[in-house]
Amino acid sequence: MKYCVLIIDGASGWPLDAYGGKTCLELAETPNLDAVAAEGSVGLVQTVPAGMEPSSACACMSLLGYDPGVYYRGRAAIEAVSMGIPIGPGEVVFRCNLVAVRDGRLWSYSSGHIGSQEASQLVEALNRSLGSDDVCFYPGVGYRHLLKLKGHEDTLKATCTPPHDIPGKPIGEFLPRGRGSEFLRQLMNDSEPVLNEHPVNIARRKRGDIPATMIWLFWGSGRVPDMPAFAKVYGLKAALTSGVDLLGGLGKMMGMDILDIHGVTDGMNNDFAGQTRGALKSLDDHDLAVVHIEAPDEAGHAGSVEEKVRAIEVIDREVVGRLRLSAPGGFRLLIMPDHPTPIKVQTHVAEPVPFVLWGPGFAANGAGRFTEAEAKKTGLFFENGYNIMARLVGR
Repeated sequence: MKYCVLIIDGASGWPLDAYGGKTCLELAETPNLDAVAAEGSVGLVQTVPAGMEPSSACACMSLLGYDPGVYYRGRAAIEAVSMGIPIGPGEVVFRCNLVAVRDGRLWSYSSGHIGSQEASQLVEALNRSLGSDDVCFYPGVGYRHLLKLKGHEDTLKATCTPPHDIPGKPIGEFLPRGRGSEFLRQLMNDSEPVLNEHPVNIARRKRGDIPATMIWLFWGSGRVPDMPAFAKVYGLKAALTSGVDLLGGLGKMMGMDILDIHGVTDGMNNDFAGQTRGALKSLDDHDLAVVHIEAPDEAGHAGSVEEKVRAIEVIDREVVGRLRLSAPGGFRLLIMPDHPTPIKVQTHVAEPVPFVLWGPGFAANGAGRFTEAEAKKTGLFFENGYNIMARLVGR
C-alpha cells in the first residue's frame, strides 16, 4: 500500500455574509475534491489541542501523527531545524518577520510578500548593523526569517503576538511585553532605521511596493523536541514537500526525507503540478508522501476571498486531479487543511477542519462535497487530530 497526505493549509473557514453565507470551500469549484469526498470517508478533525495556539506548527504536527501536547516546544526551533541552524546551550531562536508599519498600525505582516532575494539583502544589513556574537539573523523564505540570541534566555518569558493576528491594528499594544521583552523591543525599534533607507526599500517604494519597515519577533523557543522517527512509529518510509521551512523542519524532526522539487514556493507562483508529480515520483522508493501547500493560508491572512477561492480551485485541478488519476494501485489518500484561516479575522482559529480519507478500506459516508458543512453532516469526528494518521495507515 502507498499513501499520500495533502495538506491544504488554511483552506477552511467561516461562512461569508457577503457571499450568501458560504465558505471559501463552498464557493470554490472543486470537482476533484468533491468526487473524492463522494467516494471516501468524510468528517471533522480537531488538530489543535485545547489551550494550545492554533498555529500550523501544532496543527501539522498533529495531523502528521504526533501529539503536540507531548512534542511541541515552539515553532522557531522547528524552523531552525529546517534551515540547519543549531541551537546550543544558552541560545534561543525567534521567528523574525519583515513587516510594514504605517501610521503606527500593522500595514502588512509580510511586507507585501517580499521575495526571498530582496529579503536576504535586508537580513544581511540587519546582521551588519545589529548583529554580534550574541545576536544573529538568518535569512529564510520570503518575509519569514529567524533570529538567534545567546545569553538572553529570559526573552522566552516575553509575551509576543504574531503580526498576522493584528492586521490594521495599532502595534503599540501588541509589542513584546512582560519579563524579557525589553531586549526584543529594542531590537525591533533598532531595525527601523536600518531598513528605512536601504536600497531595497527605496526601490520598493519607487515601484509602489510595500516596504519592509521593521522586524517583528515572536514564536520564541529554546530547544528542539526529541521526536521518534515516523518510520519507527508507523513503520513507513516517508517523504515531504513544502514551500515553507516549518514543514521542512517537522519532516526532518520526524525522520522524513525532504524532497527538493524545483518551483515549489509558498504562494500562487508555486508549481502545483510539478510539486504533485515530484511527490508521486517519490512513492517509487517511499511508502508515504506528504504534500503541503501554503497558498490558501496566505490568501486568508490577506483577507482575500477571491485569492483563497482561486488557490483552492488550482489545488483541486492541478494537485487533487493528478493524485486521483495518477495514483498507483493500492493507494490511500488523506486530504485536509491543518486549521481554518477565516477571512473575517485573517488569522488561524482552533476549530475542527474537514478531512477525507479515500482509497481501499474507506467507504463513502454520505458527503456530496468537500466542505465544512458536508463534513459535519456525516457525524464522523476525530477529537484528537494525531489519531488520523493511524487511521490512514491502518495502525
